[in-house]
Amino acid sequence: QVQLDESGGGLVQAGGSLRLSCAASERTFTRYVMGWFRQAPGKEREFVAAISWSGGNRIYADSVKGRFTISRDSTENTVYLQMNNLKPEDTAVYYCCAADRTHWGTSRSDFGSWGQGTQVTVSS
Repeated sequence: QVQLDESGGGLVQAGGSLRLSCAASERTFTRYVMGWFRQAPGKEREFVAAISWSGGNRIYADSVKGRFTISRDSTENTVYLQMNNLKPEDTAVYYCCAADRTHWGTSRSDFGSWGQGTQVTVSS
């Protein structure tokens, strides 16, 4: 498993932006599909976005499409989630996760390594 360390969460007003970062401990960063999930209070953890090991493929949840962008920097072993036009319903703990490069999916079970999460709060 790879260790993941998220940062960049915080409090922002509706319409604002945040960029989340996730640093991976694994040197062979390109072995992994990287993803972001989120969990709001009282709700199930839900898929947000994923990026393939090469960065060539990306997939987003419908609720964030057009507002969020996932990217990766293999020289820094880091994956990012740029979040624009944030809405109060985006408030959640955001988790970074990693899956073996042979997996390409949006289910929680596809990802074997998880970070501790970072809180994002969007005020109205």
